[in-house]
Amino acid sequence: MSHLNYKHFTLGVEEEYMVLDPQTRELKSHRQRIVQEGQKILKDKVKAEMHQAVVEVGTDICKDIEEAYKDVVSLRGNIAHIAGELGLSVGASGTHPFSHWENQLITDHVRYNQIVNELQEAARSNLIFGLHVHVGMEDRKTAVHIANTARYFLPHIYALSTNSPFWEGRDTGYKSFRTKVFDKFPRTGIPDYFESLEAYENYVNLLIKTNCIDNAKKIWWDLRVHPFFNTIEYRICDVPMTIQETIMIAGLFQAITAKIYQLRSRNMNYIIYQRSLINENKWRASRYGIEGKLIDFGKETEVDTRALLLELLDFVDDVVDDLGSRHILQMVHQTLEKGTGADRQLAVFQQYHSLTNVVDYIQQQFLVV
Repeated sequence: MSHLNYKHFTLGVEEEYMVLDPQTRELKSHRQRIVQEGQKILKDKVKAEMHQAVVEVGTDICKDIEEAYKDVVSLRGNIAHIAGELGLSVGASGTHPFSHWENQLITDHVRYNQIVNELQEAARSNLIFGLHVHVGMEDRKTAVHIANTARYFLPHIYALSTNSPFWEGRDTGYKSFRTKVFDKFPRTGIPDYFESLEAYENYVNLLIKTNCIDNAKKIWWDLRVHPFFNTIEYRICDVPMTIQETIMIAGLFQAITAKIYQLRSRNMNYIIYQRSLINENKWRASRYGIEGKLIDFGKETEVDTRALLLELLDFVDDVVDDLGSRHILQMVHQTLEKGTGADRQLAVFQQYHSLTNVVDYIQQQFLVV
């Protein structure tokens, strides 16, 4: 077995956190104080988001999963501490269980003002919290080909990340309602197939030329070849409740990327499926999480999502030792056993019939490693 040169599969992890009022458990504007204090320690690794009750953090470019793990532990620890000093608290969930977006303040910033001006209510109501994982690529040409193939696996990992069952005080019946909120934006969801980097760039340039967008960052797909960096950016997942789950998901995206790269380097490839088929699986993942079935398009049959996740672990098995992530991917078994963030939120709600208890639980889980 030839060993993979895994050096260029670097990792970057971005997470969005809820800022909470410890008394009411509602979302609360921190008026950028967490960002201002955070930047003194963490520099540009902490940023403001469109809504003032959101804090976004991003790791450095990490050479492997262990480095990413330490970075996320440090970011969550620092943000929780700073929030506490300011009389606030933080949590990680794809949606807040009961806060209403109408009460939330928008950050005064040129980019956000433009987005709100253009997208109006769709932007103002977009009070959601995601996870973005960047995996480094040697060049953007290779990135486009790998992204085409990686699209197939998006619903699998998304099912594992589901962590937003409640919206505005209601049990939505979905394991991830976050993407239902985000679907109101243009240029979201599973991307199309692009036969080359040139085809992708032609698409972007046409949108810029016709004033649809001013730059490629306004393409908000579930996966994109980053407009400026040599990375594939995976954007489909809810922000996970725990550090462990975030790192597990980052490790899975890295392993899938490396595996597809390895196949391509041997002149092999995974079957490319059309967007409309992958969308069927995305919908199922959003509705049922790991409790449902996804379609195995090769066999043209429904298969338990849990079984497909175990198959996925087998699929990437021969690259995980080179990446140094075997112990991280073993965490998938724990999630299959304990349930995703959504399953655990719902269990707390069933036990206490109280959404404030759910928020308390989310807060308690924030620093769990």
